[in-house]
Amino acid sequence: MLSAPRFVLASASPRRLDLLRQIGVVPDAVDPADLDESPLPRELPPQHALRLAGEKAAAVAARHPGAFVLAADTVVACGRRILPKAEEEKQARSCLALLSGRRHRVFGGVVLLSPSGDGEAPRRTERVVRTDVTFKVLAADEVDSYIASGEWHGKAGGYAIQGRAAAHVRWIGGSYSNVVGLPLFEVAALLRGAGFPLP
Repeated sequence: MLSAPRFVLASASPRRLDLLRQIGVVPDAVDPADLDESPLPRELPPQHALRLAGEKAAAVAARHPGAFVLAADTVVACGRRILPKAEEEKQARSCLALLSGRRHRVFGGVVLLSPSGDGEAPRRTERVVRTDVTFKVLAADEVDSYIASGEWHGKAGGYAIQGRAAAHVRWIGGSYSNVVGLPLFEVAALLRGAGFPLP
């Protein structure tokens, strides 16, 4: 009996792991890539998301030959501006000020590397998914309360839609799971297309 192919998630994000489990996919290994995630000069948000996902996948695939490797990156953008993953309160406040009362875009870059057999390079399939999100106008006390929660730390754009920030999201167009960290419909399609056995 043939053993099932190994599946590796190239991400340390617990949200991505939870999302995969939601569709019945449990990785055999979680192996994040440690890369510089700074945007390149004049790099547009969707290009940035896809480039980082591809670099993460390639770095991790080199450590897991013969496995399916899934990598993703989530970018929050206002116009052409890529918002940071907020690590400091000042960054988070700056992000929330930009998002308040405005529509912004969330781009999810997803890359799947699949074993091709015969020792050849893995096959690459990819998607870039866009979700539009509109925040209400945030009052000063709402911003203070959200900052005090600490939920923004390490989050692209300084917020987590699956947490308290949901109370400030007036409208969303597109994939909700993409904003959380992984567009599940597109991921499932990539896996099916590559011959990975989904539940």
